[in-house]
Amino acid sequence: MKFGMRKPSIRKSIAARTSVKRYIRHSLGVKAPRGWGWITNPKKALYNKVYRKTTFSIFDIFKIFK
Repeated sequence: MKFGMRKPSIRKSIAARTSVKRYIRHSLGVKAPRGWGWITNPKKALYNKVYRKTTFSIFDIFKIFK
């Protein structure tokens, strides 16, 4: 598990927004509502919750100064 600042990756962020899997899910409407991660994949949901609380992004720093 990582602690501290996350290193942004432009390549990965673009790939995540333009993936075939995402396109199919959004076009067919086969998505679980927000907050249902605990039902669909509890292990991944727990990992993501802890990860989000123990790390921060460079973009979060800019939000503080707004």
